[in-house]
Amino acid sequence: MRTFLAAVSMLSILPLGNFRPTEAELRRSLNLFPLAGILFGAIVFGVGYLAERWFPAPAAAMLLAIFPEVLTKGFHLDGLADTADGFLSGRSRERKLEIMRDSHTGSMGAGAIAVLIGLKFAMLLSLPAGALPGAAALAALCGRSGMVWYIAMSRYARPEGGLGNLWFGRKPTVGMVLAGIVPAAAAAALWHPDLFWVGFPLPALAAWGWSRTTFRVIGGATGDTIGAFEELSELLTLTALVLYFQHSVL
Repeated sequence: MRTFLAAVSMLSILPLGNFRPTEAELRRSLNLFPLAGILFGAIVFGVGYLAERWFPAPAAAMLLAIFPEVLTKGFHLDGLADTADGFLSGRSRERKLEIMRDSHTGSMGAGAIAVLIGLKFAMLLSLPAGALPGAAALAALCGRSGMVWYIAMSRYARPEGGLGNLWFGRKPTVGMVLAGIVPAAAAAALWHPDLFWVGFPLPALAAWGWSRTTFRVIGGATGDTIGAFEELSELLTLTALVLYFQHSVL
Protein backbone atom coordinates (compact mmCIF):
# COMPACT_ATOMS: atom_id res chain seq x y z
CA MET A 1 0.00 0.00 0.00
CA ARG A 2 2.82 2.43 0.80
CA THR A 3 4.38 1.76 -2.60
CA PHE A 4 1.03 2.47 -4.27
CA LEU A 5 0.69 5.71 -2.30
CA ALA A 6 4.22 6.61 -3.37
CA ALA A 7 3.16 6.17 -6.99
CA VAL A 8 0.12 8.38 -6.43
CA SER A 9 2.28 11.03 -4.74
CA MET A 10 4.73 11.02 -7.66
CA LEU A 11 2.03 11.36 -10.29
CA SER A 12 -0.46 13.78 -8.74
CA ILE A 13 -1.21 16.41 -6.11
CA LEU A 14 -3.92 14.30 -4.49
CA PRO A 15 -3.84 14.85 -0.71
CA LEU A 16 -2.29 11.92 1.16
CA GLY A 17 -2.24 13.35 4.66
CA ASN A 18 1.10 12.99 6.43
CA PHE A 19 2.36 10.25 4.12
CA ARG A 20 6.04 10.69 3.22
CA PRO A 21 7.49 7.98 0.96
CA THR A 22 11.04 6.75 1.38
CA GLU A 23 13.50 6.72 -1.51
CA ALA A 24 13.12 2.93 -1.77
CA GLU A 25 9.34 3.26 -1.98
CA LEU A 26 9.66 5.92 -4.67
CA ARG A 27 11.99 3.66 -6.64
CA ARG A 28 9.55 0.74 -6.44
CA SER A 29 6.57 2.97 -7.20
CA LEU A 30 7.28 2.79 -10.93
CA ASN A 31 5.93 -0.77 -10.92
CA LEU A 32 2.55 0.50 -9.72
CA PHE A 33 2.12 3.43 -12.10
CA PRO A 34 -0.54 1.48 -14.08
CA LEU A 35 -2.53 0.86 -10.88
CA ALA A 36 -2.25 4.55 -9.98
CA GLY A 37 -3.48 5.18 -13.53
CA ILE A 38 -6.67 3.27 -12.70
CA LEU A 39 -7.31 5.70 -9.83
CA PHE A 40 -6.69 8.76 -12.01
CA GLY A 41 -8.79 7.26 -14.79
CA ALA A 42 -11.68 6.71 -12.39
CA ILE A 43 -11.51 10.34 -11.24
CA VAL A 44 -11.36 11.61 -14.82
CA PHE A 45 -14.23 9.31 -15.81
CA GLY A 46 -16.42 10.76 -13.05
CA VAL A 47 -15.67 14.31 -14.09
CA GLY A 48 -16.28 13.43 -17.74
CA TYR A 49 -19.57 11.74 -16.93
CA LEU A 50 -20.85 14.86 -15.18
CA ALA A 51 -19.40 17.25 -17.76
CA GLU A 52 -21.05 15.43 -20.65
CA ARG A 53 -24.45 15.80 -18.95
CA TRP A 54 -24.12 19.33 -17.63
CA PHE A 55 -22.35 21.10 -20.48
CA PRO A 56 -22.53 21.28 -24.28
CA ALA A 57 -20.00 19.17 -26.15
CA PRO A 58 -17.33 21.86 -26.73
CA ALA A 59 -17.31 22.92 -23.07
CA ALA A 60 -17.18 19.31 -21.87
CA ALA A 61 -14.31 18.54 -24.27
CA MET A 62 -12.30 21.55 -23.10
CA LEU A 63 -12.91 20.66 -19.46
CA LEU A 64 -11.63 17.13 -20.05
CA ALA A 65 -8.62 18.48 -21.95
CA ILE A 66 -7.62 20.61 -18.97
CA PHE A 67 -8.81 18.68 -15.90
CA PRO A 68 -6.09 15.97 -15.98
CA GLU A 69 -3.53 18.76 -15.70
CA VAL A 70 -5.22 19.91 -12.50
CA LEU A 71 -4.49 16.50 -10.95
CA THR A 72 -0.77 17.02 -11.60
CA LYS A 73 -0.63 20.81 -11.24
CA GLY A 74 0.77 20.88 -14.77
CA PHE A 75 3.77 18.73 -13.80
CA HIS A 76 3.80 16.73 -17.02
CA LEU A 77 2.97 19.80 -19.11
CA ASP A 78 6.05 21.47 -17.66
CA GLY A 79 8.10 18.48 -18.79
CA LEU A 80 6.64 18.80 -22.28
CA ALA A 81 7.44 22.52 -22.39
CA ASP A 82 11.02 22.04 -21.17
CA THR A 83 11.55 19.22 -23.66
CA ALA A 84 10.26 21.36 -26.54
CA ASP A 85 12.48 24.27 -25.50
CA GLY A 86 15.54 22.03 -25.44
CA PHE A 87 14.87 19.79 -28.41
CA LEU A 88 13.89 22.62 -30.75
CA SER A 89 16.68 24.98 -29.73
CA GLY A 90 19.11 23.78 -32.39
CA ARG A 91 21.93 23.72 -29.84
CA SER A 92 24.42 21.04 -28.81
CA ARG A 93 23.39 18.07 -26.68
CA GLU A 94 24.92 19.59 -23.55
CA ARG A 95 23.25 22.95 -24.14
CA LYS A 96 19.89 21.28 -24.73
CA LEU A 97 20.14 19.60 -21.34
CA GLU A 98 20.95 22.95 -19.75
CA ILE A 99 17.96 24.60 -21.42
CA MET A 100 15.66 21.82 -20.23
CA ARG A 101 16.85 22.37 -16.67
CA ASP A 102 15.91 26.07 -16.83
CA SER A 103 12.63 26.64 -14.99
CA HIS A 104 11.54 29.37 -17.40
CA THR A 105 9.28 28.38 -20.30
CA GLY A 106 10.39 29.63 -23.71
CA SER A 107 8.41 30.26 -26.87
CA MET A 108 8.78 26.66 -28.08
CA GLY A 109 7.56 25.32 -24.75
CA ALA A 110 4.56 27.64 -24.68
CA GLY A 111 3.73 26.68 -28.23
CA ALA A 112 3.99 22.97 -27.41
CA ILE A 113 1.52 23.37 -24.53
CA ALA A 114 -0.94 25.30 -26.72
CA VAL A 115 -0.74 22.72 -29.50
CA LEU A 116 -1.15 19.79 -27.12
CA ILE A 117 -4.21 21.23 -25.35
CA GLY A 118 -5.70 22.25 -28.70
CA LEU A 119 -5.24 18.77 -30.16
CA LYS A 120 -6.63 17.08 -27.04
CA PHE A 121 -9.66 19.34 -27.23
CA ALA A 122 -10.13 18.57 -30.93
CA MET A 123 -9.86 14.81 -30.38
CA LEU A 124 -12.25 14.81 -27.43
CA LEU A 125 -14.75 16.90 -29.38
CA SER A 126 -14.51 14.46 -32.32
CA LEU A 127 -15.61 11.47 -30.25
CA PRO A 128 -19.18 10.17 -30.55
CA ALA A 129 -21.74 10.95 -27.87
CA GLY A 130 -21.21 8.93 -24.72
CA ALA A 131 -17.58 8.07 -25.45
CA LEU A 132 -16.02 11.14 -23.83
CA PRO A 133 -15.72 9.92 -20.19
CA GLY A 134 -14.25 6.54 -21.13
CA ALA A 135 -11.84 8.02 -23.66
CA ALA A 136 -10.49 10.60 -21.21
CA ALA A 137 -10.15 7.93 -18.51
CA LEU A 138 -8.33 5.52 -20.84
CA ALA A 139 -5.98 8.32 -21.93
CA ALA A 140 -5.08 8.99 -18.29
CA LEU A 141 -4.43 5.28 -17.73
CA CYS A 142 -2.37 4.84 -20.91
CA GLY A 143 -0.35 7.94 -20.10
CA ARG A 144 0.77 6.52 -16.75
CA SER A 145 1.34 3.06 -18.20
CA GLY A 146 3.29 4.47 -21.13
CA MET A 147 5.75 6.05 -18.71
CA VAL A 148 6.70 2.57 -17.50
CA TRP A 149 7.47 1.42 -21.03
CA TYR A 150 9.49 4.52 -21.84
CA ILE A 151 11.62 4.31 -18.69
CA ALA A 152 12.17 0.56 -19.20
CA MET A 153 13.44 1.21 -22.74
CA SER A 154 15.67 4.18 -21.86
CA ARG A 155 18.76 5.14 -19.93
CA TYR A 156 19.25 8.29 -17.89
CA ALA A 157 20.76 11.09 -19.96
CA ARG A 158 22.34 13.26 -17.28
CA PRO A 159 25.72 12.34 -15.76
CA GLU A 160 24.57 13.44 -12.30
CA GLY A 161 21.62 12.08 -10.37
CA GLY A 162 18.14 13.54 -10.42
CA LEU A 163 14.56 12.75 -9.46
CA GLY A 164 13.96 10.83 -12.68
CA ASN A 165 17.15 8.81 -12.14
CA LEU A 166 15.44 6.94 -9.29
CA TRP A 167 13.79 4.61 -11.80
CA PHE A 168 16.73 3.69 -14.01
CA GLY A 169 19.12 0.82 -13.49
CA ARG A 170 16.61 -1.97 -12.88
CA LYS A 171 13.90 -3.05 -15.27
CA PRO A 172 10.38 -2.57 -13.81
CA THR A 173 9.27 -6.12 -14.63
CA VAL A 174 6.06 -6.01 -12.60
CA GLY A 175 5.26 -2.57 -13.98
CA MET A 176 5.75 -3.75 -17.56
CA VAL A 177 3.37 -6.67 -17.02
CA LEU A 178 0.74 -4.37 -15.52
CA ALA A 179 1.35 -1.75 -18.22
CA GLY A 180 0.55 -4.37 -20.82
CA ILE A 181 -2.46 -6.02 -19.20
CA VAL A 182 -4.31 -3.21 -17.41
CA PRO A 183 -4.75 -0.65 -20.26
CA ALA A 184 -5.51 -3.36 -22.82
CA ALA A 185 -8.17 -4.88 -20.57
CA ALA A 186 -9.63 -1.42 -19.87
CA ALA A 187 -9.87 -0.58 -23.57
CA ALA A 188 -11.52 -3.91 -24.33
CA ALA A 189 -13.95 -3.60 -21.42
CA LEU A 190 -14.95 0.00 -22.17
CA TRP A 191 -15.91 -0.63 -25.78
CA HIS A 192 -14.99 -3.80 -27.70
CA PRO A 193 -12.42 -6.61 -27.31
CA ASP A 194 -10.77 -5.73 -30.62
CA LEU A 195 -9.82 -2.32 -29.20
CA PHE A 196 -7.23 -3.87 -26.83
CA TRP A 197 -4.39 -2.59 -29.04
CA VAL A 198 -4.99 1.00 -27.87
CA GLY A 199 -3.90 -0.09 -24.38
CA PHE A 200 -1.23 -2.46 -25.65
CA PRO A 201 0.87 -2.62 -27.81
CA LEU A 202 0.33 0.98 -29.01
CA PRO A 203 1.82 2.72 -25.91
CA ALA A 204 4.80 0.34 -25.91
CA LEU A 205 5.52 1.04 -29.59
CA ALA A 206 5.21 4.78 -28.98
CA ALA A 207 7.56 4.48 -25.99
CA TRP A 208 10.11 2.69 -28.15
CA GLY A 209 9.93 5.46 -30.75
CA TRP A 210 10.24 8.20 -28.12
CA SER A 211 13.15 6.40 -26.41
CA ARG A 212 15.02 6.26 -29.74
CA THR A 213 14.30 9.94 -30.35
CA THR A 214 15.44 11.12 -26.92
CA PHE A 215 18.55 8.94 -27.09
CA ARG A 216 19.50 10.46 -30.43
CA VAL A 217 18.84 14.05 -29.32
CA ILE A 218 20.15 14.16 -25.73
CA GLY A 219 21.58 10.71 -25.06
CA GLY A 220 18.66 9.26 -23.09
CA ALA A 221 15.76 10.19 -20.84
CA THR A 222 15.27 12.86 -18.20
CA GLY A 223 12.41 13.72 -15.87
CA ASP A 224 11.24 16.23 -18.48
CA THR A 225 11.13 13.72 -21.34
CA ILE A 226 9.26 11.29 -19.08
CA GLY A 227 6.61 13.94 -18.40
CA ALA A 228 6.50 14.86 -22.07
CA PHE A 229 5.87 11.26 -23.03
CA GLU A 230 3.00 11.00 -20.56
CA GLU A 231 1.31 13.91 -22.33
CA LEU A 232 2.08 12.56 -25.79
CA SER A 233 0.81 9.13 -24.80
CA GLU A 234 -2.51 10.61 -23.69
CA LEU A 235 -2.83 12.45 -27.01
CA LEU A 236 -1.93 9.30 -28.95
CA THR A 237 -4.62 7.34 -27.10
CA LEU A 238 -7.30 9.93 -27.91
CA THR A 239 -6.17 10.05 -31.55
CA ALA A 240 -6.35 6.26 -31.85
CA LEU A 241 -9.87 6.25 -30.37
CA VAL A 242 -11.06 8.95 -32.77
CA LEU A 243 -9.71 6.96 -35.73
CA TYR A 244 -11.30 3.79 -34.41
CA PHE A 245 -14.73 5.32 -33.98
CA GLN A 246 -14.51 7.08 -37.35
CA HIS A 247 -13.71 3.76 -39.01
CA SER A 248 -16.42 1.90 -37.13
CA VAL A 249 -19.00 4.52 -38.16
CA LEU A 250 -17.90 4.40 -41.77
